[in-house]
Amino acid sequence: MYDIIGDVHGHAPLLKKLLLKMGYVKTNGSFSHPSRKAVFVGDFINRGPEIRKTIKIIRSMVDGGNALAVLGNHEINAIIFHLKDKQGVQLVNKPSKYFLSLFKTINEYSSGSLTWKDDLKWLRTLPLYIDLGEIRIVHACWSEEAIKVADSIYENGKIKKKTFRTVHKKPGSEIAKSIWMLTKGVNLKMPSDLHVVNNKGVSPRSIRMCWWDDAENKTFKELSFESKFVLPNYTVPCEILPETYPYPDNAPIVFFGHYCRGKGPFIIKPNVCCVDSCVTGAGKLLAYRWNGEKVLNMSNLIQV
Repeated sequence: MYDIIGDVHGHAPLLKKLLLKMGYVKTNGSFSHPSRKAVFVGDFINRGPEIRKTIKIIRSMVDGGNALAVLGNHEINAIIFHLKDKQGVQLVNKPSKYFLSLFKTINEYSSGSLTWKDDLKWLRTLPLYIDLGEIRIVHACWSEEAIKVADSIYENGKIKKKTFRTVHKKPGSEIAKSIWMLTKGVNLKMPSDLHVVNNKGVSPRSIRMCWWDDAENKTFKELSFESKFVLPNYTVPCEILPETYPYPDNAPIVFFGHYCRGKGPFIIKPNVCCVDSCVTGAGKLLAYRWNGEKVLNMSNLIQV
């Protein structure tokens, strides 16, 4: 059986507390459970107070066969940031906002750069999704099309460095769009002449969407999966709708993180669950304890 754990973001103390609460025991420097296995949905790094220790806990569990883990968008950005081009020049010479939170991770590893280099290499061995038959795990969005592309980017057990160079240099490529689909989900980008004001009085330029639903004839509020604000009940013009990936009611249960659901809901549909309880903002870490059920059960959610 599996315990699917939400975005940890460097909060090692909460992670240890959650593991102990679920009956995991630390032996020989790693946590394990006699009959269960942890599954991490990505975004282990950045933001929290003990990032390096968080990676150490998760990596030791994965390497010891006591956990599984997928990559999140924060890990993807970390790998890209440290790549160099063919001339040996750092690939990212002007860090965008997506790289800013990474500096906390880099600073924490400053006294052990070789350890960080080794951890970055380890991150490239992690999958972008996990399909266990009865349950599925991905960081942000389950897309069969993106998964087909993801299956082609591994070589000798690792994602090739040239793949990440392509992601950075060619954002419109099939590889880039597929990787970001799995780790960032579907975003609705607002055209420059359309201004929708949320309940904070702000006009967002893009919103995170409920990718598992059909988007046609839905309002901004219905399509939004934002946690920090509420959008109005105006129908979204079909001309600006991106492709979504309606998740069938009879499909295996899918777990993901990414969306910072501090106040929930976490169980979205009987077979769709977001386990990201916004650990940095809400100060809580969430897990779902799957025991073989076909329909998600609220009583299986556990939080510290």
